[in-house]
Parts: sequence; structure tokens; C-alpha cells
Amino acid sequence: TDEELTTYSCSTLIHEKSFAAKTKRWLEKDTYRKNALLILVLFGTCNVIGDGILTPAISVLSASGGLKVAHPRMSNGVILVVAVVILVGLFSMQHYGTDKVSWLFAPIVLLWFITTGGIGAYNIWKYGSSVLKAFSPVYIFRYFKRRRKDGWTSLGGIMLSITGTEALFADLAHFSVSAVQLAFTVVVFPCLLLAYSGQAACLFNKGDHVIDPFYRSIPDCIYWPVFVIATLAAIVASQAAISATYSIVKQALAHGCFPRVKVVHTSKNFLGQIYVPDINWILMVLCIFVTAGFKNQSQIANAYGTAVVLVMLVTTVLMTLIMILVWRSHWIIVILFTGLSLVVECTYFSAVLFKMDQGGWVPLVIAAAFLLIMYVWHYGTVKRYEFEMHGKVSMAWILGLGPSLGLVRVPGTGLVYTELASGVPHMFSHFITNLPAIHSVLVFVCVKYLPVYTVPEEERFVVKRVGPKNFHMFRCIARYGYKDLHKEDDDFEKKLFDNLFLFVRLESMMEGCSDSEEYSWARKDARFYKRIAIDYIYAFLRKICRENSAIFNVPRESLLNVGQIIYV
Repeated sequence: TDEELTTYSCSTLIHEKSFAAKTKRWLEKDTYRKNALLILVLFGTCNVIGDGILTPAISVLSASGGLKVAHPRMSNGVILVVAVVILVGLFSMQHYGTDKVSWLFAPIVLLWFITTGGIGAYNIWKYGSSVLKAFSPVYIFRYFKRRRKDGWTSLGGIMLSITGTEALFADLAHFSVSAVQLAFTVVVFPCLLLAYSGQAACLFNKGDHVIDPFYRSIPDCIYWPVFVIATLAAIVASQAAISATYSIVKQALAHGCFPRVKVVHTSKNFLGQIYVPDINWILMVLCIFVTAGFKNQSQIANAYGTAVVLVMLVTTVLMTLIMILVWRSHWIIVILFTGLSLVVECTYFSAVLFKMDQGGWVPLVIAAAFLLIMYVWHYGTVKRYEFEMHGKVSMAWILGLGPSLGLVRVPGTGLVYTELASGVPHMFSHFITNLPAIHSVLVFVCVKYLPVYTVPEEERFVVKRVGPKNFHMFRCIARYGYKDLHKEDDDFEKKLFDNLFLFVRLESMMEGCSDSEEYSWARKDARFYKRIAIDYIYAFLRKICRENSAIFNVPRESLLNVGQIIYV
């Protein structure tokens, strides 16, 4: 039934002998390859989360550094305190959402680009236009020939000029693709070229300005207005990275690759504007640690560059698979895209490798920590689902209890939450053997996230009957895409019952289906690292994360939790 969704694209069949079919079979044939692909995706995701930690740190610290330029005697401690205060304020305001202030973002960013571009043009005019010769690729060749290894490693710092592009996916919740392309072509790119060229022209004449060249290249008469604009732009840039982190955590959560956390929808107009409280405070604490822990700004810059280039490398590899398996692009186009992208990205990656001991190790540690959490959660979720599928109650046992299920059936409708999309969960047998009465109508409710970006509202619910009619048992599957937001409100319950009533009225037109898949039991003799993953790490994550019942917003007095501990 999931394949019948209008958003599930299967319009074109893959020819068995095509390159796409061969690639698909090669990936699916071996468990280790599928596992490696999962780890690659999670690693890229974790680096985006690391980006969400490092972007606010370097953006706010850079903006605060303008105070040092204006007041050279100001201590680094004061600069650090100012940066931390801005960060705490930024993260503390997240729960209000950006809907009420987002109208300010575009004017601030536009003013920022116009200002930096204008200052760059002024410096080119003031210090000479000979700097424009740098657009010739001959000079980079001479630079590498003259500086050799030092010249090559300096490419790691150049990464900072293109950071932010790796988080553009979050902007698609607010703007169209064409709007982003137009803004980059007409505004962003020209202004950045002018800004960097102007700073280079200034450095030609004032070599002592190599530290904080941006602030030192600003004319004195407009220094403080530009400082205010730069600070506001840093906050907007930080907000973009934080929003990107919320977005990717929410999607990872939908795919069963992140512990359950609360997701709050902060806007009535934009679906993509969300707030994740737990992630927000974790980001804030880690961001403050990073800001306070590094000795200088260049080390944060090295860490930031490493995180960005890793995100870009993983994105390129995954885009190659998308072009082959989904878009069915011609192999020449795939090779051209992959080859050109990897040449550029691997060049910069080789440069940041030399910066590993100068702060470049930080994003790797952050990514490794989140990767462990996400992989163990995914592994534990899959194993628990396999266990529940294997141990589900047979229909013969249900039928043997009779229409009353061996209990007193009282008026009302009972909702039984289960993660199984088919069959009766093993927990139900414990449930009915320990209760004297049960509702006259039972509905097994399953919330299922599908690998599609959205599920249309009219296709959200799938209702089936469980057992004979006189048992009055149903299954209702609520289906969501990874970009859909499941709201905690009464509307969900109303829609569920509307679809249940519709099913009963049209039952003669419905067909049931049953699953007979077999899954392996979780074993007590599993390897030690699997036991550690399930018995300790996964158990701890389940204990501290959000309960499943929270997604239905069920009042405590109407809720009965039935639990079971599984060991391997």
C-alpha cells in the first residue's frame, strides 16, 4: 500500500541490464555494503550537526573580535564573555521561533553583502586595482611553486570563504530553488569577490593588517555601523546553521536514526520552521565549550573547515548514487559531476589534513560521538522490531479467546500503540491476561515514517480489520514522510476516527492482507559489543529519551504503560 502513494515515485522501471540496476543489486547483495552506506550517511549527518556547533562559535567570536580591533587594549577574556553572552541569548530565544523576526533576516543579509561589497570596491579603488590580476589561474600556480607545502596547507583557510553552502538544504523550507540560485548569482557571489579582493588590496599596502583584515579594512568613519551590521549578520548565519541542525535531526528521527526528542512547530506559515529543545541546549553547551576551549580563532577556523569539507565529500558521494539510482542520469554526466567535484573537494580535504593537530580534530570527535549514538539507536530499533515481529501473537490464539477476548468488554474505544505495521504485538497477550476488562472496540495504532518527503493528508491513514467482525478489532497506520511534522493535538485523534468510521462504512470494498515474514530472535549468545550496544547504550538512550506515548498527547489518567525488557 505504501507504494501506491502519489509521492512514491516508481514511474520508470529499471532495466535489468542497466548500470542503475547493476549498482542497486551490488549494494543490496551484501549486508556489509548496506551497513557501510548507512555509516557514511550517518557520518555526513553528524558533521552537519558539528557544523551547527562550530558555525555559531566562529561567527559570534569573529563579530566580537571587532571590539579588539577598535580597542586594542581590550583583553581576550572580555571578548570571550561578550561572545558567550551573545550565544546564550541566541539559543535562549530559539523557542520563540524565527517566524516573527525572519522578516528582518533578508534586509540584514542584503545590507551586509552590499556593505562588504561596497567596502571591497572602495579598497580596490583606494589601494589599486592590480589585485584583480589574481583572477588569472597563473598566479595560483606560481603561488604553489613558490610556497610548496605551506602554500598547499593554506588552502584549508580558504575553505572559510565558501562555508554555509553545505547548509543550504535548510533554506529550501523557506525559499524556492530558483530564489536561492538568483540570490547567489546576482548578490552573494559578486559581493564576496569584491570583499575579498578589497581586503587583499588593503593587505598589499598594509601587511600588518593580516590579523582581522576585514575589520582593519573598514574606513574609520563607518566602522561602528559596519560592526553592528556584522554582528547581526553573524547572528543570522548562526541561526541558519542551528535551523539546519534541527531539520536534519528531525529527518534522522523520522528514519529511526536518532533517539526520540520533542519537535515543536514554531510557525503556522512555514512547515520547515521547527524547534528541538533537547538539541538546542546540547548545541548551546557544546558551542560555549568550543568557544571557550580554543586558544585562538584560527583553531576554530581549522575545525570549521574540516567539518565543512567532510560534509561536502559525503554529499558528493551520495549525490552520485542519487544520479545513478533515482535520476537515472547518463553515465557521462555522472562521471563529469563526480570527477570535477571530487577533484576540488579532495584538494581542500588534503589541505585540512595538515590542520588536524591545530583544531581539525574537534569535528571528528563531535561526529564520532553523535555517530555512536545514532548508529546504536538505529541498530537497537531494528533488532527490537525484529524481536517483536518474531514474537507477535498468532491469530489462532486470538480466535481461541473468543469475541470477548476472555474479558469483560466495556463500552468505549481503546487505542493500543504498537510499532508493528502488521500482526498483534506480543505485549498484547500480557495486556489482556492481566486486566479484568477491555474496551468494546480496540484499535492498534502505528505511526510509520516512510522514505518519501511527504504523505498527502488524504492518504495519511490506512485502516484494516484485525480478526473477524465480531471481535471489533482494527489496525490504523498513520503514515508520515520524513519532512512531515506529527503535531500533538486533538486533530490527530479526530482524523483517526473519521478514517475508522469511513472504513467501517466501506468495509465491503476493502481487502485485508497478512504478513508472514520471519525475523531472527535476539540471542543471548550475541557478541560482546552487540550486548554492550543493546543492554547498556541503547537501554540508556531509551530511558532518557521521549516516550512513544508522548506523540499522541494522551492524558496520564487515560494511559496505561506495559513494558518488557529485552536482552541480547
